[in-house]
Amino acid sequence: MAEEIELKLALPEDAHRKFLRHPLLRKADSKQSFRLTNLYYDTPSLELRKRGIGLRLRAKGGQWLQTVKCAGRAAGGLSARPEWETPYAGHFEFSAIDDEAVSSWLDRPKIKTRLAPIFETNFLRVTWFFTPTPGTRIAVMLDRGWIAAAGQRQAISEVEIELIEGDAMQLFALAHAFAERVPLAPAPLSKADRGCQLFKQVPIAPVKAIALPLDAGAAPAEAFRQIALGCLDHLQRNHLGAIACNSADPEYVHQMRIATRRLRAAVRLFGPVLPEGFAAQLLQPLRDLMGVLGQARDLDVLFAEIASPVLEALPDEPRLAALVGIITEHRFAARQEALRFMASPRYGSIVLQALATLNELAENVKVGAGGMKCPEAGTASAAPAANIGTALTLLTFARSRLRRLRKKVLALAAQTRVDNPPSLHALRIDIKRLRYALEFFTPLAAPKAMRRMIAHLTQLQDTLGQINDLASAGELLMDCAREQGGDPRLREAVTLIGGWHGPRHHKLLKAVPAGLKQLGRLRLPKLAGAAVKTRSK
Repeated sequence: MAEEIELKLALPEDAHRKFLRHPLLRKADSKQSFRLTNLYYDTPSLELRKRGIGLRLRAKGGQWLQTVKCAGRAAGGLSARPEWETPYAGHFEFSAIDDEAVSSWLDRPKIKTRLAPIFETNFLRVTWFFTPTPGTRIAVMLDRGWIAAAGQRQAISEVEIELIEGDAMQLFALAHAFAERVPLAPAPLSKADRGCQLFKQVPIAPVKAIALPLDAGAAPAEAFRQIALGCLDHLQRNHLGAIACNSADPEYVHQMRIATRRLRAAVRLFGPVLPEGFAAQLLQPLRDLMGVLGQARDLDVLFAEIASPVLEALPDEPRLAALVGIITEHRFAARQEALRFMASPRYGSIVLQALATLNELAENVKVGAGGMKCPEAGTASAAPAANIGTALTLLTFARSRLRRLRKKVLALAAQTRVDNPPSLHALRIDIKRLRYALEFFTPLAAPKAMRRMIAHLTQLQDTLGQINDLASAGELLMDCAREQGGDPRLREAVTLIGGWHGPRHHKLLKAVPAGLKQLGRLRLPKLAGAAVKTRSK
């Protein structure tokens, strides 16, 4: 059995020439190219796929090869998984697989006799071989071609950087070197993922975050790394949709923004067990992305939830129509700016740097016995992991952090006044942090209790969010009203919008005290390590 460790990167089709002209390719040890035809097999109900098994026949140089791959570790574009490759002699043969559970399952008549081609890939692969450091060999592969299934085709345009031997972190160093000039971004979906989606005719759609399985006895730093990699995966899956759909659906940008916010929340939550300076190293490069996504999202909300409902209610009001037209122009400009950023080399470099930082954490933070102890409830600053005392499990850490977050939320709730917008805003932020923490730790709790608390926090957060959107809308609306030389009719339109939303604002404020009262009665779910999966909003 071999382990395949590779970094998959999406390459825009119009960037092939720029990639091929990259000066780094001239430093390769050698180069080769050939066309690859691959047939992927499964049962009609995709039973292999459901068990995390891939079965492929590949035509290469006049010979057919059979490859079996199993699900391994994959996040943010980096994957490591076991594979078995053998010559194909006209029938499937699984005896060479040294994992008895896999080989015996594939050999079952109800599986083996129902295997059929599900989809095909056909692409030209150009490979360059590098020796970046002594003892490390890497293959850089440019794949250009197509995937076909169910009478449909999709283009293949990607770069794979595969470790042949040596240091896996050199994959990121090489990827960074290419990404400085070429728009390369980690690709969370493999060719097999895409082929199965095409076979099942799954439409492109925004992707929400999911709670990842966690081990209650694991070290907190390792759990953080899994959660953070999940945030990057969430980001990248929606980046694919935003680019493919030209961001016509604002939900892609919204989900990308949620992914970055969840990542920031995870860093803050696990701060006491992360190395000193780690938060800045991970989050600093993401700030430009956060700003671009935030601007686009704010204008989406201003258009869809603040201005448009008023225009629909008062369709014959020319002042409103003029202001909504300006908002539409600003919204379009912000969306195009976000798309340009997502399609630029800068975007790919940012995500690759974050991915490399998280993979480095596994090497630099030593966890386990003698590794870390639980910080005091009031401790806010992170300490170097090497200086922290006794062992700490994720379960103990999660209990401590959730108690601290709930205590802070309740303290803020006691000080909140409905006539004080800053207090409502501060409470909303801390409710969101508590909610994200509960979502991260969902696999450690009984599902019913966790869902109940998350549902209430979500409802209260949404109420406070709408109040904040209305409070923030005034400044954004006035920025738009200053267009065209500060036309007084546009300022009048702002007043109309504010007046129209007045009753809604009053109703939202009126709902806050009851929500706070219920919040005080809720108890944290008991954490015990139950393994479940849920989706979050």
